Amino acid sequence: MQGWATRGKTAQVLAHRSRIILLCADGLDNTAVARRLGVTRDTVGKWRNRFIDRRLDGLGDEPRPGAPRTLTDAQVEEVVVRTLEEVPEGATHWSRRELAARVGISASSVRRIWRAFGLQPHLVEEFKISTDPLLIDKIRDVVGLYLSPPEHAVVLSVDEKPHIQAIERSAPVLPMMPGTPERRSHDYHRHGTIDLFAALNVATGKVIGKLSAQHRAVDFRDFLDEIFHHVEPGLEIHVICDNLSTHKAPVVHKWLLAHPTVHLHFTPTYSSWINQVERWFAELQRRRLDRGVFCSLDELTRALQEWLKHWNENARPFTWTKDADQIIGAIGRYCARISGPGH
Repeated sequence: MQGWATRGKTAQVLAHRSRIILLCADGLDNTAVARRLGVTRDTVGKWRNRFIDRRLDGLGDEPRPGAPRTLTDAQVEEVVVRTLEEVPEGATHWSRRELAARVGISASSVRRIWRAFGLQPHLVEEFKISTDPLLIDKIRDVVGLYLSPPEHAVVLSVDEKPHIQAIERSAPVLPMMPGTPERRSHDYHRHGTIDLFAALNVATGKVIGKLSAQHRAVDFRDFLDEIFHHVEPGLEIHVICDNLSTHKAPVVHKWLLAHPTVHLHFTPTYSSWINQVERWFAELQRRRLDRGVFCSLDELTRALQEWLKHWNENARPFTWTKDADQIIGAIGRYCARISGPGH
């Protein structure tokens, strides 16, 4: 088992010893070679002499004392193959103990084999491939706005976070103590919900927010109107949003005709990951909502307003690092992988 983890290290060691021999072959003495490679003269002398005596065989390591390897290659292969191609009767995936009993080795050996080969039967991830016929065009459009925004324009990533709940726990939250995390009751009382419209300026990180009781098309139109009045006059406004029907309703289309400097750019279907404001919503959820206690809808409203104010006072943009070709290439490779044999 240890040999799998040290193959790369062994190759580096052999390469280092080979450099010693090559420098010696160039006529350098032991001191010069040691100085060049940052080793001792004794090390250079050792490998020079072993190469003279045994040629290339002399550069390898001598067998070392220790317990012999107890797992055979056949057992390792069986663990990997069964993990990838079989499931135990009555279950969806192997546990270490079940597979160890089937193969006839210890559970700890199964764990080490799984770790060495990057196998995690207990984990599962969900995915959804976009079926949008304009997938490539939309990716290039949106990513182009992130990486090369137009001059004399502002780019805003826009979406709604609907049904934010004002939750009050049925018992007081117990504060964190040394050795004990914060604790809260499982059950709660809900005091209503509110929707949050947000527009993230991808260049500055500042957010325009608007709270609403609903997220209808007219509410989205009103939020566009608020965005329009927040942006400096004379600038083109590029709004990135998803394919929600309220974003394409006639009332929104009519508003856009009356405001020709505002342009909507739609993300591909099932591709909310490409909308940067979703990253901001994740921060809001993690840092303010998940552990928040709100005894009324007014209290939740104040908390959201305070969060927006605090964020904008310390605003920072998110950095987009992948260009369109890298994203499209990754999607293509993933599709080829899941469409291959065995899927």
